[in-house]
Amino acid sequence: MSEDDSQRIEAYLSKVRRSLRGMKDQDVREIIDELRSHVLDKAPAGLDTALASLGSPEELARQYVTDDLLARAEVSRSPLRILDSLFRWASLSAAGFFVLLGSIGGYFLGAASILCALLKPFFPRNTGLWVIPDGAGDSEISLRLGLSGAPPDGRELLGWWIIPIGLTVGCALVILTTRFALWCVRQYRRSRVPVHV
Repeated sequence: MSEDDSQRIEAYLSKVRRSLRGMKDQDVREIIDELRSHVLDKAPAGLDTALASLGSPEELARQYVTDDLLARAEVSRSPLRILDSLFRWASLSAAGFFVLLGSIGGYFLGAASILCALLKPFFPRNTGLWVIPDGAGDSEISLRLGLSGAPPDGRELLGWWIIPIGLTVGCALVILTTRFALWCVRQYRRSRVPVHV
């Protein structure tokens, strides 16, 4: 291999390394070593082809960083870490975007249900699940958190039952959303083909 080819490989790997910010040093070294080995194995067939098969250094690094974030989210199971990872995944694919939207919706509804249950004892007259007429003969169902001054013009559906129901439904939504997001993450990570294959 010529000196020029070696410099091109190291320049490519240097760009990848700079873009792997936030990852552990040991993981970065392993990735760089794996990529170097991959390029050297494929170099006899043509260095340009070997580097082109990896894609741009920045895009390749983004995929590694995303995979690292998703792996950490799987271990921690923290909704905040999961959402952080899903934001990164959403920047890479439409599937990630839809999983992010579904997860935000699930976490939002779960948190709103829990918050409603927790606020009911403090604002009993205007916190709960309400049926409110809209004036045109139709009605809408509204989850009120009691933060507005006056009670809504309508009828409350659950009364004090909003506390156990809100806590149960809210916790169930958070748990199911977390499981759904982690299932999607596992499916995505399994579908990815390692670079050295």
